[in-house]
Amino acid sequence: MEFRRLGASGFKVPVLSFGTGTFGGKGEFFSAWGQTDVAEAKRLIDICLDAGLNLFDSADIYSGGAAESVLGEAIKGRRDKVLISTKATFRFSDEPNDVGSSRHHLIKAVEGSLKRLGTDYIDLFQLHGFDAMTPVEETLSTLDDLVRAGKIRYTGVSNFSGWHLMKSLAVADRYGYTRYVANQAYYSLIGRDYEWEQMPLGLDQGVGAVVWSPLGWGRLTGKIRRGQPLPEVSRLHKTGDMGPQVDNEYLYRVVDALDEVAKETGKTIPQVALNWLLQRPTVSTVVVGARNEEQLRQNLGAVGWNLTTEQVAKLDAASAVPAVYPYWHQQGFAERNPFPVKL
Repeated sequence: MEFRRLGASGFKVPVLSFGTGTFGGKGEFFSAWGQTDVAEAKRLIDICLDAGLNLFDSADIYSGGAAESVLGEAIKGRRDKVLISTKATFRFSDEPNDVGSSRHHLIKAVEGSLKRLGTDYIDLFQLHGFDAMTPVEETLSTLDDLVRAGKIRYTGVSNFSGWHLMKSLAVADRYGYTRYVANQAYYSLIGRDYEWEQMPLGLDQGVGAVVWSPLGWGRLTGKIRRGQPLPEVSRLHKTGDMGPQVDNEYLYRVVDALDEVAKETGKTIPQVALNWLLQRPTVSTVVVGARNEEQLRQNLGAVGWNLTTEQVAKLDAASAVPAVYPYWHQQGFAERNPFPVKL
């Protein structure tokens, strides 16, 4: 397993990390992802550690805290062998202040996560979304206090706009607060919006991408084909309208290209899609999930080899979309303004 620096920090993470959204299975939304219990979680974590994957990603809202609790039980006695990342910001209860990135909520959220995870520190803590109701200074000073207290080691964000992240970095620099080194972002062969603003920002500011839903919300498994119905077992039946929307013809075009490359490499479509991501600028780690051992072993097969330049170009071409303004205009001034990144 290859390890990469997380952004501009000195902290190294495996290029594949394991997402625990399938742990717990509480509620209609998360039960559609999976219903992994403690015993199965232990087995999946064993397989991950054997392969060199030691970073496990969670969030307080995953199954209402149950995912963190299952993860905590599954790593008992081996906390020193694993790295844990988790997230908070979204509403956790009906209590008026149990939401957002206020000092009140962040301290409560971190304490709750530590208790459920059965640990006294979190390796990477990320804001799950941007809270426009709380001053950035309040959020950053709180996270800085938590880092200094030893409860958090590194900080990051998720689902921020480019200006949200840049404003936060500027405030951190102004006051000497702990700087974000991770951006957990949606990025896939059928969701390349990350490349326009957040990737150049990450390169310029030393923020590493922690990629979520690298298989396009379950659409790049190889089971969705032109002229065929959704497979019987697919979370898209219940969650398809909640995630990123994708035009069907665009999806089929990308899957056709993945099919070609999969045949050339002898790999599966998901393995090819994941390997493509691992060759993109700023990507520190790609979060993979699995309902069972077979899916996990398939995903682990995405490392240890690389697509050729020609194969990457084929996938780039199939998944390209017209640039939105101002990016199409900026492409005409590449002599002095090379961003967005020319890939």
